[in-house]
Amino acid sequence: MSGSSGPLPYSMRDVGAGGAYNNAKFRHRSRLKMVLQFLATNRSKYHCGKFTVGKFLSLLMVSGLLYLFMHKGSEGIVSSELHGKEVQNKNVRRSPSIRTFWRKPPRLPPRLPPNEIYKNNSLLHQSPSEWTSRQKKVKEAFEHAWSGYQKYAMGYDELMPLSHRGTDGLGGLGATIVDSLDTAIIMGADDVVSEASKWIEDNLMKRISEKGQVNLFETTIRVLGGLLSAYHLSGGDHPGAGDSGVTVTYKKANPERLLEVSKDLADRLLLAFTSSPTAIPLSDVILRDHTAHAAPDGLSSTSEASTLQLEFSYLSKVLGDPKYDRAAMKVLEHIHTLPKVEGLVPIYINPSSGQFSGENIRLGSRGDSYYEYLLKVWVQQEEYRHSSLKYLFEMYTEAMRGVKHLLVRKTVPNGLVFVGELPFGRNGGFSPKMDHLVCFLPGTLALGATKGITKRKALETNLLTDEDIENLQLAEDLAKTCVEMYFVTSTGLAPEIAYFHIEGDTEGGADGGNKSSKYINDIVIKPLDRHNLLRPETVESLFVLYRITEDSKYREWGWQIFQAFEKYTKVDSGGYTSLDDVTSLPPSTRDKMETFFLGETLKYLYLLFDENNTLPLDKYVFNTEAHPLPVMRSAEQASHSV
Repeated sequence: MSGSSGPLPYSMRDVGAGGAYNNAKFRHRSRLKMVLQFLATNRSKYHCGKFTVGKFLSLLMVSGLLYLFMHKGSEGIVSSELHGKEVQNKNVRRSPSIRTFWRKPPRLPPRLPPNEIYKNNSLLHQSPSEWTSRQKKVKEAFEHAWSGYQKYAMGYDELMPLSHRGTDGLGGLGATIVDSLDTAIIMGADDVVSEASKWIEDNLMKRISEKGQVNLFETTIRVLGGLLSAYHLSGGDHPGAGDSGVTVTYKKANPERLLEVSKDLADRLLLAFTSSPTAIPLSDVILRDHTAHAAPDGLSSTSEASTLQLEFSYLSKVLGDPKYDRAAMKVLEHIHTLPKVEGLVPIYINPSSGQFSGENIRLGSRGDSYYEYLLKVWVQQEEYRHSSLKYLFEMYTEAMRGVKHLLVRKTVPNGLVFVGELPFGRNGGFSPKMDHLVCFLPGTLALGATKGITKRKALETNLLTDEDIENLQLAEDLAKTCVEMYFVTSTGLAPEIAYFHIEGDTEGGADGGNKSSKYINDIVIKPLDRHNLLRPETVESLFVLYRITEDSKYREWGWQIFQAFEKYTKVDSGGYTSLDDVTSLPPSTRDKMETFFLGETLKYLYLLFDENNTLPLDKYVFNTEAHPLPVMRSAEQASHSV
C-alpha cells in the first residue's frame, strides 16, 4: 500500500503568499469596460466638433460591434476553461442574445481540485489575535476543569464531575494534580500552579510511602513524567527553562522538591526491573513494600514495557546516576533482538521468558506507544542518534514500512486512509478496526519525517528523503481520517473505536449519526465502541502537523473539536465528563474526567493555537502523556545550537 495514496484533496497550495485567497488573480475583466475606459481616457483624440445624437449612436454601435467581436473570440475560454466544462457539441453555433452582450463575467472562486475547499475555509486564516483569543478559551476550559477537580476531588486521582466526588483508579497518588501541573505552567495559570505544587510538596512523598499497588507504565508516564516536566519548566536544570519559551513566574513549583519526589518514586518503580528474571519489567509495583509482581496472566503489554525510557533517561541525566537509564534502555535493547513481522510486534510480552506472546498485531491499545518511543527516545538523546542509538531509528523505519505494507488500507466508497489490525498475525485475516488511540500515528510520522523542523525548512535544506515525503503524506491522510471520525458523529466527537468499510467487507453496523457527512457510509461505529473518554491523540497529531506543515486547516479542525467538547462534555458545576454515546443527542454521559484531559488534550489544543512556537519540536520531545522533556545534547551540540 505504500505510495498508493494520491495527494490530499485539501492542500493549501493555491493560497496566496499573504495567507489568504487572492480572488483578484482569478477575476476576469469586462471587455466592454476596457473599451469604454479607453475611449473615455482618449476622448480628446477622437473629438470631431459638436457631439450629436447621431455621433453618440454611431459610437455606441461601433463599441458594441467591437465588444461582440472580442467577446466571441474568447467564448470558448469562458465556457470551457473558466467553468471547467467541455463544450459537448462543438459544431452547433448559437447566436448571441442581448443578455450575452451585457452579462457580467462571473467572479470565480480559486481553481482548486475537487473537495479542496473546506466548508469553513473562511476561518482557515484567522489573524493572530483571533488564534490568541481561541487559545485563551482553552485556558479558561482548563481552569474550569481544574475548578471542578479542586472543589470536589482534590487529592484523588480523578474527578467524577456529575456526582461531585473523587475516585482513585491510578494508585491514589493524586494523578490529576501531577498530570496538570506542567499544563498550568505552560498556560501561565498561576493559581493552579500554586495549588498543585503546594499539594505535591505537602502530600506526595507521604502518599508514595504509604500507598500500595500501582501500574509501572501509568505511574511512570503520568506521575514521574509530570514531575520531571514541571521540574524542567520551573527552571530546575536550566535557568528560565532553557529554550521552552515558557515564562517562569513568581508563582512556580519548587524544582528541588519536585526532583526529590521524582527520585523517591523512581527508586521504588525500579523494583519492577530488578525483580524480573529478564530485561522486561514486571507490570506492577507495591510502593510501600518495595516489591513488584507480574499481572495475573503473567504478561506485560508490549507498549507498557517499552514506554518508560524518556522519563528514566532524563532522570539519570539530571541526577548524574545512570542506573535509571540503564534499566529502561535494556528493554529496547532486548526487543531489538526478538523476531518481528516486518518490524511489527505482538501486543503482549512475557517478562518471565522475555518473548512475545500471541500474534495479535495492532497500533491501538497495548501496542501504540512502542512505536512512538522507538522514534522519540532516538530524538531525545541527540548525542547518540548516529552511534549507540542508531538501531532505534532503524527499528522505527522498518516498522513504518511494515505498517504501510500490512496495515494501511482505504475505505469504500470515499477512500479514507486508515490503519487496521492483524488479530491473528500475518497469516490471519485483516480487521478494518482502528482505535482512536491510533491517531497518535500521524504526529509520530510527521515528527519522524522532519525531526521536528518545518517541512518548508526541511525541503529548502534538502533534508527529506522520498520515504520521508511519503510518510508525511501518510501522516496527513491519516489525520484527515481521524478528524472525520469526529465529524461523522452527531456530537462531533469521536468514538473510542471505529470500523471502516473496505472492498469485499460484508460486515455492517450503525453509522455515526451525522447524515450530512460525506463519510457516513465509510465509517461504522458499533454499540460498545460509541463512548468518548476525552482522549488527546487526534489533537496531538493536529498540533504536530500544524507545527511541521504550517497548514492552518489543522488549527481549524482542532477548534471545531474543542467546540464540541465545550458543547457536550462541559459540566456547569466544574469539570468535563466522558460520554457514553457520541452518536445520539443529547449524548449519555459516563461521569468521569480522565487525568489526560488536563494533562494532554487541553495542553495540545492550547499549543495548537499558540503563536510563539512554545516548546519547539526540534528542542523538546513529548512523552506519551504529553509531558515535554528537553532534547538532551552534548555540551558541544548545545553550544552549536545557541
